[in-house]
Amino acid sequence: MNARGGKLALGPRALVFAPLVILSGIFGVFASLFVLDARLSHDNAVWIVGICVTIYAIAVMLLGKFGLTHIVRLEDLGRTDSLSGLPNRRALHEEAARFAQPGEELAVALIDLDGFKLVNDHYGHVVGDHVLIEIAQVLQEICGSEARCYRLGGDEFAMLKVGPVAGTILEGICRTLIDRLGAPVPLEDRRILLGASVGLSRSTGHDGLGSSELLRRADVAMYASKRGGKMRCTWFTDDFDRSREATQQLDEELRGALAKGEFEVVYQPLVDARSGAIVAVESLLRWERPDGKKIGPNVFIPVAEESGLINGIGLWVIERACRDALAWPSIKLSVNISAAQLRNPEFPIQLGQILEETGFAPERLELEITETCLVIDPVIAERSLNVIRDFGVNISLDDFGTGYASIGFLRQFRFEKLKLDRSLVTQAQADEGSRAMMLSSISVARAMKMDVTAEGVETEEQADLVRAAGCDQIQGWLYYKAMPAHEVADHLGKPASRAASRAA
Repeated sequence: MNARGGKLALGPRALVFAPLVILSGIFGVFASLFVLDARLSHDNAVWIVGICVTIYAIAVMLLGKFGLTHIVRLEDLGRTDSLSGLPNRRALHEEAARFAQPGEELAVALIDLDGFKLVNDHYGHVVGDHVLIEIAQVLQEICGSEARCYRLGGDEFAMLKVGPVAGTILEGICRTLIDRLGAPVPLEDRRILLGASVGLSRSTGHDGLGSSELLRRADVAMYASKRGGKMRCTWFTDDFDRSREATQQLDEELRGALAKGEFEVVYQPLVDARSGAIVAVESLLRWERPDGKKIGPNVFIPVAEESGLINGIGLWVIERACRDALAWPSIKLSVNISAAQLRNPEFPIQLGQILEETGFAPERLELEITETCLVIDPVIAERSLNVIRDFGVNISLDDFGTGYASIGFLRQFRFEKLKLDRSLVTQAQADEGSRAMMLSSISVARAMKMDVTAEGVETEEQADLVRAAGCDQIQGWLYYKAMPAHEVADHLGKPASRAASRAA
């Protein structure tokens, strides 16, 4: 008898050795009968053989019963996620095939938790596992008898619904889940902040779409939810696949462009707000294809970030800019880095190698990061930035005022420069509230010993406004547009003017 249910249970070793013991015993009995054949009467021999056959039959019956029971248990384990207890990916495919009927709608939802990686980074994988178990319970509660839920692995879950208006019902369940995860998930004495991005797909029952294709489509739609701002549901459309094909083609062209040297770095000067002299240049990446078509960074940078190619492109930009800027020893060099680069643990080491190989002075280099870099992964960002600062490199917060960063972030990351976004400058010119926000931002920067640069200045009125507000540097078309490296030296040591802007 076992401790759980009081039923006899054979362990794996018993399943192996029990048949051997029984068969060996029967063989021994028959061998004894052969040896003692002359001494035993016919009746005794028949009686002994009968007992052996009975024992053998009972053993076969018991072993068959226990073997089948364990096979069923093993099959159940193969369909179950060991951590959450939910059915797994294999179970989803099997149940979709079993439940689906010709002409009946089948809908699949793929759910990816937003911010789960931060949970593992902050609290460790043990807490992360407890969070996944809690989410699994929430999913079971929300689905009830309406839909089946599954854990596919990591922080990915799925739902399956078959029947009339299955897609409508499943979307409603997913929206309930998103609302539920809008509140912190309680876990012992912690309150874990999470969210969910959901992708949905469906089959009419006549289109021949299997569960594998539906799951792929839901995965594509889920990433569209993440790109669209997270905490939302998105239905798959054929446009996603067409866009994906175009993205793959662009990614291939990008790889070729990096290998063939099709990229170019241009530089936009930053001027001193009082003297108008150039004090720094910002490096900007440009790409002109062999057919003469120019592709904007707003188009190819997101593709490079998603594919991971941004690491190679970013390092090339830094090295090229450092070598170009060696010819301008009197000014600083600003280079933009993306969130993907900052998340790469090798980036600080690679940056140090570039500085050493080019001989560029670290104190002349400013790396510009956006607020998004900090919000996505603040722990890794802070770790990387601390290593980079140890080199002597300065860090600037770019596009400040677009809605993410807070005073807490400014205190945590200790930027050397704050760059006010063009939208904040433009709004401050027409709106008193925006002007007050700009002035308060500059005051906070001053208190934290940060320099302040105003971006996107295009008129004399905007220049006067940011100068009066206390900005140290001004960047914009009013003074200079981006220019090739060989033109920068011609403008150094001269005060900027609108005429210089037109000439540039």
